[in-house]
Amino acid sequence: MLRLTDATIRNLPSPATGQKTHFDDALRGFGIRISQGGTRTFVLMYGADRQLLSIGRYPVISLADARAEAKRLLAEKTLGKRQPQSITYERAVALFLEDKAQECRPGTVSEYKRLLAVHFPFHGQLAAITHADFERKLKRVDALSERNHALAAAKTFFTWALKHRYITENPTVAYSLVGRPSRSRVLSDDELKRVWKAAKEMGANFGTIVELLILTGQRRGEIAALQTPWLNLADKTITLPAEITKNKREHSFPIGQSAASLISNFPTEASAPVIFPARGKSSTPFNGWSKSKVALDKLSGVTGWTLHDIRRTVASNLAALGVALPVIERLLNHVSGSFGGIVSVYQRHSFMPEMRAAVEKWNNRVLDILAS
Repeated sequence: MLRLTDATIRNLPSPATGQKTHFDDALRGFGIRISQGGTRTFVLMYGADRQLLSIGRYPVISLADARAEAKRLLAEKTLGKRQPQSITYERAVALFLEDKAQECRPGTVSEYKRLLAVHFPFHGQLAAITHADFERKLKRVDALSERNHALAAAKTFFTWALKHRYITENPTVAYSLVGRPSRSRVLSDDELKRVWKAAKEMGANFGTIVELLILTGQRRGEIAALQTPWLNLADKTITLPAEITKNKREHSFPIGQSAASLISNFPTEASAPVIFPARGKSSTPFNGWSKSKVALDKLSGVTGWTLHDIRRTVASNLAALGVALPVIERLLNHVSGSFGGIVSVYQRHSFMPEMRAAVEKWNNRVLDILAS
């Protein structure tokens, strides 16, 4: 036990592993929890079952405000009442994004921020948002896929707010994700051909990204984020840095002639390294997925699918072409199958020759599909 002050909080050391909680000797149950990475979070332990409630991160929430909130919560416990904290929606979203940044990938946090800002631009007190308010915002989202993404983000946010006692009712509980495409969807040759032709007609940047997804089988965010330093067109190789891959591992993979030709049509300058920039933002990767996907479906006539289904389609076709599963997984940068567990520690073969052979087979197969 110690008297918590700003000076003591700043000087408390981080534990070597896990988390350590230091309780305040001036307010029973109130304390600061410090993680191995140095994150400091105010907490309150109360009740016979010693429940531990997170109040907020320091210094986003000041010591004085955290102590006042702890006293309020203890009073509610004593009186048997529960009132939501007084906090604005904008402030709650900022705290939510900061919290999620500690546990989610940057791309996920960025998507939460975009979806909440675009589809749920509420103002005023968070606790004042009603089911009717939320429904009005949600009804304005036309595209089914974007609606599901927006609703999922909102559910995550309001559930977080309920857990932190910023609200007493979750306005999203009456709504569910609808019409989600099957996660086992594999495009037929005819569908793949129609999607390719529609993408070709749409052109840069979205259309070319879709073509590269078909040719490489990589994730959409990774292809959209391509930068000049990651390319070696002479060797027909792309190396994705660890910070943008899903598994946080650098991923080098070969590309075929068709993919190399597509990329070579775009300027690859050190001064503007992003190959497929967002509209009006040369340093930001393409991000206009929702409207572009709706246009692609309309143009191609193929519906009920997601861009991620292309990745599954490539994997299925590679298997049909006789490519060994470990080669497919290495090409697609999977680590939970043949390279999961202890295998990932000892397996250091790059599989580059095998991947080149697989890419060549797939490149020829795509050309055959398009010519049929």
